[in-house]
Amino acid sequence: MGEDQPRFKFAVDRGGTFTDIYVEETRNGVTTGEVHKLLSVDPANYKDAPTEGIRRILEEKTGIPHPRGEPVDTSRIDWIRMGTTVATNALLERQGEKFAFVVTKGMRDVLKIGNQSRPDIFDLRVKRADVLYSTAVEFDERVAIIRDGDSSTGLRVEVLKEPDFSTLEQDLIRIRDELGIRSLAVALLHSYIYREHEEAVEKLARSLGFTHVSLSSHLTPMSKLTPRGYTACVDAYLTPKITDYLTGFSQGFQNSLKDVSVEFMQSDGGLCSIDNFTGYRGLLSGPAGGVVG
Repeated sequence: MGEDQPRFKFAVDRGGTFTDIYVEETRNGVTTGEVHKLLSVDPANYKDAPTEGIRRILEEKTGIPHPRGEPVDTSRIDWIRMGTTVATNALLERQGEKFAFVVTKGMRDVLKIGNQSRPDIFDLRVKRADVLYSTAVEFDERVAIIRDGDSSTGLRVEVLKEPDFSTLEQDLIRIRDELGIRSLAVALLHSYIYREHEEAVEKLARSLGFTHVSLSSHLTPMSKLTPRGYTACVDAYLTPKITDYLTGFSQGFQNSLKDVSVEFMQSDGGLCSIDNFTGYRGLLSGPAGGVVG
């Protein structure tokens, strides 16, 4: 009988300094595993460490040349799982995407104020953390939550002031043209229960050429505006960077990995598909992988 074609599964830890790749090979019914290590950044030799590592392993294990710079053959790959510190490092080094924070009128400083926590209560020199956004845009809208015993939830939503989309459009055009901003974080006061206004803001922004819009009501639909706003900002800051990385990674393989199951470690320790891996999901991807194991 002829020898079965080997099949491979890859688990990748893409860190800031080194990339570790665990490969599991199944050949003739026997499964073996081993770990390979390479530098995460080595521009003189390769563009992307996980892609290069997988290329080297396939070349070594199959004996078939996989020329560097050409899309890697995926016909023998069952799946790829990856944890990465790309988002973590981008946040720590402040190398995320420039973005604007869109918030209900009167609330532009809500994230600067924060939750007013003071780790050292007697320190007279309080250091306030810098916000991630480049500028804040106030959106004139007002929604009220009214107690209503006749509704199933005991609450109903009342729009007290119709949104001023005309002024918002002018503001978005201004920051787009003057500041070069293409990413937005949107957190409106009561969007956790009435998301229509946030979704309308996204629709307007997309029509004006903004490439990424993070809606707090979609990411964390909770009543507290401050943590909801923080989440939207982190997502708007990091998702464009993650998207760029994922695009470069997938383009290193045949058919952009569309024929392979590819999942990424999320901040909560779970896995998500490459299409759903975003900024707030990937913030602690690498550390979570270390904890979960």
